[in-house]
Amino acid sequence: MEMNFESILLPGVDGKRPIVIAGPCSAESEEQVLDSARALSGKGIKIFRAGIWKPRTKPGGFEGVGMEGLKWMKRAKEETGMYIATEVATKVHVEAALEAGIDYFWIGARTAVNPFAVQEIADALSGVDIPVLIKNPVNPDLELWIGAIERLYGAGIHRLAAIHRGFSSYDKKIYRNLPLWHIPIELRRRLPNLPIFCDPSHIGGKRELIAPLCQQAMDLNFDGLIVESHCNPDKAWSDAFQQITPDVLDYVLNLLVIRETNQTTENLSELRRQIDNIDEQLLELLAKRMRVSREIGIYKKEHNMPILQTPRYGEILENRSQMGSSLDLSADFVKEILKEIHEESVRQQMIIMNELK
Repeated sequence: MEMNFESILLPGVDGKRPIVIAGPCSAESEEQVLDSARALSGKGIKIFRAGIWKPRTKPGGFEGVGMEGLKWMKRAKEETGMYIATEVATKVHVEAALEAGIDYFWIGARTAVNPFAVQEIADALSGVDIPVLIKNPVNPDLELWIGAIERLYGAGIHRLAAIHRGFSSYDKKIYRNLPLWHIPIELRRRLPNLPIFCDPSHIGGKRELIAPLCQQAMDLNFDGLIVESHCNPDKAWSDAFQQITPDVLDYVLNLLVIRETNQTTENLSELRRQIDNIDEQLLELLAKRMRVSREIGIYKKEHNMPILQTPRYGEILENRSQMGSSLDLSADFVKEILKEIHEESVRQQMIIMNELK
């Protein structure tokens, strides 16, 4: 589907990078919403966010104040002049938020993973001119993310943007949700005119990671940031560890280095030609390796040997990873490449086995 996106900017919102959406994870009380909105407005933030309905992993936790919070958001808008944004997950949410004058919607990661839920929201918004931001699904599935965008676009909502909030994983050594930057980079390649925001709060899960994640997003030419900022984050009712005060947010934003995106790349031409030549050599070597893999497949077939030789695969991973480290290559990077090469080698040998039956 060819998509021509319209600007998500509303009057008075500067399109200069980064476009910032900020506010608490959840609307907790009228006082908390207004205090946070006033403080953020005083720092120049134009779009205020707060969750009214909070999808929780397990029942029994704080799931948002519901409809009552929309009144507080509306008052914050009237008092500060900020635009207001919240998450919607159902038709009922959409209708209530529209009636309350919410200016921006976002679709959360748990909703984006469900095509039925996304379609319900798209149908409820049909004919409504409102900016909608779509978070990536919880699992690393680019097609599912694009599918959600296409459903909204197909309903006539063309003021769209994506939010990269990271991807769930059992491996939570550093991040709450793995960045997997290559996925939003591929989204940008596929949909070059779609604005992309970074959600450093949900990627990092810790306050100290917000600043470096914001800088990484800017270095990757993201358009904006959506950051959780609470007037008293230590007392927050949800996700306290990943929220920062408006003062800290202002400090983080002022430290950002925004690199020039319109510079000429003429001086890079020679280096890029070298990259092109190296890539050609890599492809030729990979093709040669697969030819050898097919010859191995013929040998295994003739000698009634199984395709998969687990000890050999383990030996390759160990030895090549050590070799990569000696060449200043990340061991994880080398292992990932070897994993893909091995899978293709196995596929090639399976083709040979089938052909020789």
